[in-house]
Amino acid sequence: RGVSTATGGPRRTGEKPSIRGFSGPDVIVTLDGARQNFNSAHDGRFFVDPALLKQVEVLRGPASALYGSGGTGGVIELRTVSANDLLPEDQTAGVDFAAGYNTVNNESVAVITAYGKPSKRLDLLASITKRDSDNIELGGGGVLKPSEDDIVSTLLKAEIGLAPYHRMEASYLTFANDATEPNNGQGLGGDSLADKQIRSTTWRTTYHYANPHTRLPDLNLTLYHTETAADERRLDDLGLGPRGERLKRDVDTNGIRIDAHSQLISSDRVTAQLTYGAEAYRDQQDGAAGSAERDSVPDAESDFYGLFLQAELQFSDPDGGIPGRLLVIPGVRYDDYQTSSALAQDNSDDELSPRFGVSYLPTESSMLFASYADAFRAPTFDELYLTGNHFVIPLGPGTNVVNRFVSNPDLQPQRTTTFEYGAGLTLNDLMWSGDHLQLKFSQFRIDGEDFIDLSVEQPALFVDCNPFFPPGACDGTTRSANVPNAKLWGSELELSYHTQRTRLRLGYSNIDGKNTDTNEKLGVLTPDQLTLDAALKLPALDATLGWRMLVAKHFDEVNRADEERDGYAVHDLYFTWLPASHSDRRLRFDFGIDNLFDV
Repeated sequence: RGVSTATGGPRRTGEKPSIRGFSGPDVIVTLDGARQNFNSAHDGRFFVDPALLKQVEVLRGPASALYGSGGTGGVIELRTVSANDLLPEDQTAGVDFAAGYNTVNNESVAVITAYGKPSKRLDLLASITKRDSDNIELGGGGVLKPSEDDIVSTLLKAEIGLAPYHRMEASYLTFANDATEPNNGQGLGGDSLADKQIRSTTWRTTYHYANPHTRLPDLNLTLYHTETAADERRLDDLGLGPRGERLKRDVDTNGIRIDAHSQLISSDRVTAQLTYGAEAYRDQQDGAAGSAERDSVPDAESDFYGLFLQAELQFSDPDGGIPGRLLVIPGVRYDDYQTSSALAQDNSDDELSPRFGVSYLPTESSMLFASYADAFRAPTFDELYLTGNHFVIPLGPGTNVVNRFVSNPDLQPQRTTTFEYGAGLTLNDLMWSGDHLQLKFSQFRIDGEDFIDLSVEQPALFVDCNPFFPPGACDGTTRSANVPNAKLWGSELELSYHTQRTRLRLGYSNIDGKNTDTNEKLGVLTPDQLTLDAALKLPALDATLGWRMLVAKHFDEVNRADEERDGYAVHDLYFTWLPASHSDRRLRFDFGIDNLFDV
């Protein structure tokens, strides 16, 4: 709950994750441990095909000292599939095929994955996915066009046991999308069209050591290199440049991370574990428009270094003292960064961020928890060194209103303190034998200093100014600035109930916030949302029939009436068939109707 993956609209090139209202650089995205640090105002952040993923883990809020700059909203950790995930124990090789079609955008998809175990110590996997899609039908009968995608994704992965307790992994993942759409992929489209080449490549290698028979720490060492490019060619002259102009935005990340895990104490009453390590990475951005620099894409680089330490202490008294278990998680992280560009002075800072969490489990089925965490987020390239034109409003021959970027190399890092508390409950055999109920509620408050906010100042034509006299009177500016003091608060509720024949999941989230100096609402807010997923299991048919609903409340947490948004409710139906007679071959069919009533 409180998590969305489509805050940038339905086009793939604009989709961005959001956690508790935060998005962009306030959300860390990793892929098999490799940071995905590409950030742009109007480009997306997901450059991996979901067919290649086995798991997505989401941490809401600055929940751990193990991650550094960018974790104000939380962390999204993507993990790709491995041969071990697909191979049955009695087989040494296999091939999976998948195909699908979506009517909403005429998308066809095909996936082929081959995997094998040539020897006892070696696992290999190769997968390729092909997708083709067209314009997107919208609720209410409209069409988002152009929205053409031609995507090829590949994954090569190898895992080898070097010796007892020593293991190496290596992976190579690519994502290539040739798209035709507006320069701003999050916009409605129609003009300022471009042919886009979206390319992302991640190389990663990881060394693991884990020996349960020694007191030596478990060890993980990861080296990675990520290249992400969103390059374009203008198809018309309706934007900020001439037809045929080539635009470039490339971001490369080189990183290393080492973490160790030690079991310090293990007894009936007390266990103590310690996780500690370090990471370093460098981001480099290169932008161009034709043979010149590109507006809003400064050439710059950032170096980040971090050290972290987190303990996990568990106390219990099996002889009848305080009932249940007490879990205490203290942690601390140190971060240091320096960002530089030829456009202006360097920006650097460092921070020590503590974290403390406590959970009390009076019984094995109930839990109370609370946590305190500081977070630290460095300004990005674009926030520091914005230059050039943001947008132009043409009013006639020789008359334009121009909004220009203004750089701010003196930006301070964003610092937040998050308090969170809540409770959880798990019950089995509640109404029927074999049923399972799980409930969790949490409430949080975020106090922020120097929130980084993008401020667009544009005088209203013929209200605040006359665009024809004097010249430039209606020109505006766009600038990143620090909001000295801000506060956000919200709550989240999760409920799930399972029986042998049914499954029910419910979630609710809300968030509110303001600039405490001016009482103005913050731009990261989202409407209250309720989600419901109900499914009926049909064992006689080897099938599951389900219904999903998303309800968003009327949104009025805004500073101007014209920024309010109506509430809505979206309904989906889905049907899954897993023929038991083909269980050895893992045959599966999925059918669904999304947005049943075209809302």
